[in-house]
Amino acid sequence: MRLEEYWGVGPKTAERLETELGVPDAVDAIESADVRALVDAGISRGRATRILRRANGGEGLDALATDDARAVYKDLVSLAAEYAVTNHAGDRIRVLTPLTEREAMTDRLDRVAAARDTWQDLDADTRESVLDVFAEHDGDSRLAAVETALALVDAGATEGVFASVAALDRSRLEDAADALRHLDDDGVRDGADAKLDRLREQVADLDRLERDTFDVLEAVRSEGVEGTEEFREAFVQYVASEADVEPRLVRNAMAPDAADAPDFVSTTLRELAGDIRERASDREDEVEADLRGAISNAHEDVEDAVDAVSDLAFHLSLARFADAHDLTRPEFVDRDAVAVEDARNLALAADGEDVQPITYAVGDHDLSGPPTGDRVTVLTGANSGGKTTLLETLCQVALLAQMGLPVPAARAEVGAVDSVVFHRRHASFNAGVLEATLNSVVPPLSTGDRTLMLVDEFEAITEPGSAADLLHGLVTLTVDEDALGVFVTHLADDLEPLPDAARTDGIFAEGLSQDLDLLVDYQPRFDTVGKSTPEFIVSRLVADADDRAERAGFRTLATAVGEEAVQRTLADAEWSE
Repeated sequence: MRLEEYWGVGPKTAERLETELGVPDAVDAIESADVRALVDAGISRGRATRILRRANGGEGLDALATDDARAVYKDLVSLAAEYAVTNHAGDRIRVLTPLTEREAMTDRLDRVAAARDTWQDLDADTRESVLDVFAEHDGDSRLAAVETALALVDAGATEGVFASVAALDRSRLEDAADALRHLDDDGVRDGADAKLDRLREQVADLDRLERDTFDVLEAVRSEGVEGTEEFREAFVQYVASEADVEPRLVRNAMAPDAADAPDFVSTTLRELAGDIRERASDREDEVEADLRGAISNAHEDVEDAVDAVSDLAFHLSLARFADAHDLTRPEFVDRDAVAVEDARNLALAADGEDVQPITYAVGDHDLSGPPTGDRVTVLTGANSGGKTTLLETLCQVALLAQMGLPVPAARAEVGAVDSVVFHRRHASFNAGVLEATLNSVVPPLSTGDRTLMLVDEFEAITEPGSAADLLHGLVTLTVDEDALGVFVTHLADDLEPLPDAARTDGIFAEGLSQDLDLLVDYQPRFDTVGKSTPEFIVSRLVADADDRAERAGFRTLATAVGEEAVQRTLADAEWSE
């Protein structure tokens, strides 16, 4: 396969991958979502991740119809990757994409649920030991996988999802691990064989002596030798002692025709080192053959260990993510619906915010509370009332479910969704922004696919009159195309009458706290228009004003929004002038 056939791999990237990895290994790295291999080859991590996402789930990415939907997706996989037990597991999580087949979603949910059950059944000490094992042997080599498998069993992790590792042939894995530890691309490592190590040490000592020829001469002559034969014998004993070689080997290597003493010493040492180097090479060939034989004998067990450890680390990482955030398995339904009970915004919860659970739904569902059958809702209410957060939460639930992952809700019903159109409020007001927004939110509706529309304050990008007309058109188009949608707006009254399959819900502010924080009930009230309650904001400004002139100005505003309401709010908050 040509590397350039993969999305995002152009001529320069292909050339780099071919140079650094070779085509077969590069293809294997892409197909196995090995981010590290591509990064080590010189590809930026962001580009490598994008390439691998497309290679391993390109069709699923089409569900992310807008930049805001893609941003939520990236935040979700980044958060999940924080719970990865190995670097490779983290890479696999970061390249997760929405799935296109319900069977694949269910299968992943089953695997994550099994891993979560196993993780929860472990005591605290065993959990810590398991994490230590993965951290200690983290790597992408076969040796790392084999050592992980053996160490997990030693740590007592043998039940549940660990059974796939515990079932491997321990004896063969131990032999293979020993062989893998002592083999690398350059041959046999030190420590594999005592005889080979001794020969290598002898070669190193002889090379050192040969470099220090004149020191050897001085050491031998310092013994007070006289005559050639006596010198030669002293030389033999000295070399035998310094290099731990047999004297006969030194004698066999003696140079018969040396020009002088230095030439005799250096030539003999060089010849002897060559002889022993050849013996070491022969011994290395023998040892390497034995080691490779052990690896070959355990080949199937090693490959099973690689696959088992990789899958275990991946699903255990997702299980830790689900466990840490109390995520729940969604219920896949054949109806068009996105319905949540006690849902929490995962991003806020992960930041430690105090999140009020929300129950909300669009479409046909069986949850108690929200009306059923409405394909579209218009969500109204107070500023800072959590409307955008609710949209983001629904987006999180839809995307996590489509990735085959648990969701942040006590219960969730999710129908099939082909495209998620999430559009946050943007503080720009010009024709270019309006055109770009319409280009991003309308085409997914017009394709006939099952689309979830989550659109926030459309009126922020054009004048209110036109915005109301356009928003009414979007609501109507959503209903006509059998899509689902939640539209946040302050223009609810201007949208009447809504289509029969649409309703209006509201979020209400309830006052100010003694600290002048806005008190909001974030749970929407169904079939009710919410109030923006500006008197609460003006009340806070009146109470906060230190300057007499400023306070007078804010009191003028209080008269405009309702002096009585402002005074009542200040009294409720127990503030006085």
